[in-house]
Amino acid sequence: MSIENLRELSIMELENKILDLKKELMESRFSLATSQIEDTSIFKKIKKEIAQASTLLNEKRNELKMKEIVDE
Repeated sequence: MSIENLRELSIMELENKILDLKKELMESRFSLATSQIEDTSIFKKIKKEIAQASTLLNEKRNELKMKEIVDE
């Protein structure tokens, strides 16, 4: 999923996406341990997507906090 697509997601959807990616990373590690996976570059790709989603989630949460502070 590209960064543009991640930007369109809500806070709840980003949280769910991060959980899904972490599950995918865990499953990939199990696949590697059982020699079912050959391409180890998938780990880097999943970790990068988790980092991007986490960054966007933090940005959206900070924006929400700033709006709350301004509204007060």
